[in-house]
Amino acid sequence: MKKFLLFGLVLTLFVFLAGGTASALSTEDIAKASALEEILKRGELRVGLEAGYQPFEMQDKKGNIVGFDVDMAYELGKAIFGKGGEKKVKIINTAWEGIIPALMTHKFDIIMSGMTILQSRNLKVNFCDPYYFIGQCLLVNKKNKGKIKSYKDLNKKGVIITSKLGVTGQFTAERLMPKATLRLFKTEAEGALQVANGLADAFIYDEPQVRVFAAKYKKTCFGIFEPLTYEPLGWAIRKGDPDFLNFLNNFLRQVRGDGRWEKLKQKWMVDYIEKVAREQ
Repeated sequence: MKKFLLFGLVLTLFVFLAGGTASALSTEDIAKASALEEILKRGELRVGLEAGYQPFEMQDKKGNIVGFDVDMAYELGKAIFGKGGEKKVKIINTAWEGIIPALMTHKFDIIMSGMTILQSRNLKVNFCDPYYFIGQCLLVNKKNKGKIKSYKDLNKKGVIITSKLGVTGQFTAERLMPKATLRLFKTEAEGALQVANGLADAFIYDEPQVRVFAAKYKKTCFGIFEPLTYEPLGWAIRKGDPDFLNFLNNFLRQVRGDGRWEKLKQKWMVDYIEKVAREQ
């Protein structure tokens, strides 16, 4: 009996030690399978975004995709490849409803598209540390000046609110203004235009984008910029890639610390919006 017990203990110890070795090998395999290794071998960083979320990503008059996230992607390219690395960044414009599935099927390496870090999304992807914080704000038609001072004034029958389908603007309107009629559109531009043309009372969306629309439609609209939500924005990558996640978080610390992040914030969140207002 004692011999059987001793054999069992030895066998258990062997399995434990073997498992530890397998675990170490598994960790090495995970490192080799990192998207970061794939990017280096390929010689190209592929970035997914939807070019309609001003001033994070949009198309300029020449059709080029520009914005805060785009410039950050170029900085990330330089961090990965060194000098000239921005030329090795490929921007892939993708419809919002398909952007996470496209990441999962390896159409690109990372989503850099002003994505709010939601726990429901976190079940599908991993997020790096937040790189920007926003809140939902309101674009209101001037016919309501003096009548609408907060979201509470919109929560009643007969009021028409617009937003984009499948984003936190929609979720916030449904939660805080359930009595109003909510109309959802494929793009944020369509929703804002409804308010500018007097076909809706208010548009609810992310604060930077609302500031752009308030500048663009300053003759017919005004903004209410007291945030209704607290929303960290993060870049998304596929699950199971700690090396790439670590690289991104360290990259964010670096650009925040050396002033590049602040320069891009000034360029897109201040200077660009002021330019839009001057051109109207």
